[in-house]
Amino acid sequence: MSGRIVSVRHLYRCPLRWADMDALGHVNNVRYVDYLQEARVDLLRLHGRSALGEELAEGIVVVQHDIEFTAPLSYRAEPVSIESWVTEIRAATFTLAYEIFDEVDGERHVYARATTILSPFVFSAGRPRRLEGKEKELLSRFLEPTPGNGAAASGAGTHAPPEDGTATAVEPHRYECNVRWSDVDAYGHVNNVMYFEYFQEARIMAMVDAVPLEERDAFVVARVVVDYRRPLLFRAEPYDIETRATRIGRSSFTLEAIILDDADRLAVARATVVAFDPETQRSRPLQPAEVDGLRRILTAS
Repeated sequence: MSGRIVSVRHLYRCPLRWADMDALGHVNNVRYVDYLQEARVDLLRLHGRSALGEELAEGIVVVQHDIEFTAPLSYRAEPVSIESWVTEIRAATFTLAYEIFDEVDGERHVYARATTILSPFVFSAGRPRRLEGKEKELLSRFLEPTPGNGAAASGAGTHAPPEDGTATAVEPHRYECNVRWSDVDAYGHVNNVMYFEYFQEARIMAMVDAVPLEERDAFVVARVVVDYRRPLLFRAEPYDIETRATRIGRSSFTLEAIILDDADRLAVARATVVAFDPETQRSRPLQPAEVDGLRRILTAS
């Protein structure tokens, strides 16, 4: 589906799929990353000159995703709007910002805000490269500098200390994650979207092991930041994912997860998770059993 330019922002109308929904009837947080990828590729392909846009659309790697979820999005036949624009252009990276929203009676209802740091990449040589002059010229059409260059700049990438005074390091939760052949892109790397799915699997299993199902209620993800360090490749052996709680609050907590290959850190995720009441569609206080379970994987910052 093609897009168009709105001011210095690119507008993409993204269709929803029934399979995008989670158990609460909301678009699963992982699928938002897929939507951002669609919008990003649409921008670069539609507005690139000859092969320039194609090269930037396909010859780039994601360095970091930062997504803040502001309201639930439910399935419907109409597509959702995604605006994307450039907030920073550097020698070898550029940053895209996004807003996923509906416009109703002149009012903008925002579901998520995000930023992605990207780097041009020479896949045949396995190394990043600098942006060329024509590429910077293309990106500058959408340049709208934003102070902080983050979905929610305050606190991005930080680890707050536990609010209950606990500061003892404990063993993290460990999860073995298998890569499926369908997770791999044309360059032989696991697609950036799949990292969110792997971290989600590890996060859910950490909660399942920490808190019995009958002693916990629903949760929603408020924010996820993923830093990509090294590519994941298809292989028979699973990768290890370690998950720790770094903060426990009254109605939310923060989990940090690391994808490991032996001692090598391949990717790191920080997720803010909120206790959720499906009946009121609002946050709720954490239950004592949930707090006790999280303390089992709580570590000092």
